[in-house]
Amino acid sequence: METKPVKVAAEFMWAHLRRPNEMSGAYQIELCNLSPRAVAALEELGVEARKNPDKPEKGYFITCKSKHPIKALDSHGEEIIESVGNGSKGFAVLGSYEWSFKNKKGVSPSLKKLVVTELVEYHTGTETNLDEEEAL
Repeated sequence: METKPVKVAAEFMWAHLRRPNEMSGAYQIELCNLSPRAVAALEELGVEARKNPDKPEKGYFITCKSKHPIKALDSHGEEIIESVGNGSKGFAVLGSYEWSFKNKKGVSPSLKKLVVTELVEYHTGTETNLDEEEAL
């Protein structure tokens, strides 16, 4: 199925761009809060955006996965070195591909380009200034 790629605006969550997600073993990113037009364009590609009733802050979303690291670019086309955190915004250029595995088949999004226009940098760990006496 050869389709024309679509460009969708999104809020980014759970970006595992340089190291695989431990649960899926894949590089991945969730494209969240997709507009009704974006959802319709994805449906034309055969990709279903979904909602999670337990996480309404995500709105309609899709998860893009890859076997290879995902390159994020800024609006000038330069690669972003910082870690992309939840709440970052931008757009993605997407296609789709058909797959079959162990008697299952479907259509998944294919991430062609990821551009971050509003970066919320992800920081690992939390910094605290608690004295030893305050430890529980």
